[in-house]
Amino acid sequence: MAEPILKRERVRDYLLELIETQPPGALIPAERTLCRQLAVSRPTLRSAVDELVNTGLLIRQHGRGTFVAPAKITQELVSGDRAMTVPQADGAWTSRVLEHARIPAGARVGRRLRVSPAAEITYIARLRLVDGAPMAIEYLHVPVAVAPGLTVEDMESGNFYDRLADHGVHVSDAVQSIEPTVTNDAESTLLGVPVFAPALLFERLTNDTTGRPVEYVHSLYRGDRYRIVSRLSLAPTAPAPGARAGHHPGIPPGDLSSGTVRSATTGDVQ
Repeated sequence: MAEPILKRERVRDYLLELIETQPPGALIPAERTLCRQLAVSRPTLRSAVDELVNTGLLIRQHGRGTFVAPAKITQELVSGDRAMTVPQADGAWTSRVLEHARIPAGARVGRRLRVSPAAEITYIARLRLVDGAPMAIEYLHVPVAVAPGLTVEDMESGNFYDRLADHGVHVSDAVQSIEPTVTNDAESTLLGVPVFAPALLFERLTNDTTGRPVEYVHSLYRGDRYRIVSRLSLAPTAPAPGARAGHHPGIPPGDLSSGTVRSATTGDVQ
């Protein structure tokens, strides 16, 4: 079942590139046009479009077409000192590589990794398992120039960042977003859940100690087995220099007089 999901993933990346480069309300090309451009079947294309409609990135209007949706509201999940403590999630985690290839970065991934669209990246799709049960599907993009010797064995043994360190790459920080989504047919088969099961979509960009982007990854985690837990410190504290006004997810603005929340966040396998 790996092939259908990987083909749909490439269609999804193409559509995301359209979404990110067009203003809200822009009309995307018709299904027939996109199928011809991407050399995929209509069911494969429609599956990717349906997912982006379900997650609020596209809006389908009967008789008019499919349009780019308004931008989502974004909240940062950070502590007052701009750092988080992230303990190891529960369970014994292992990986199974679904695909490992060298491909051009493309415009969208290239922008994130700050490389040319023609630059070669190592693309890895892998299934993450906890105590032998499927938990997540990960799609990693690593510039070949960063770790030219990255192998399938690297991706199936131990901690990925330890493997990068073996290649002389030392990670420093990352920005990660989390939002709800649902699984499609192929993802459901790989994860062992019903179609349209709740899931969590993670996107992460990781930098090394020199500030160079070394990894862009997005992952789909089972919503029935994985949850995010935050430990919050609500005592009044002085805001960090340059801190942006905002609020912590789940706490409306104005509920705290200080306006500052310190947090430590962990993944919890149920």
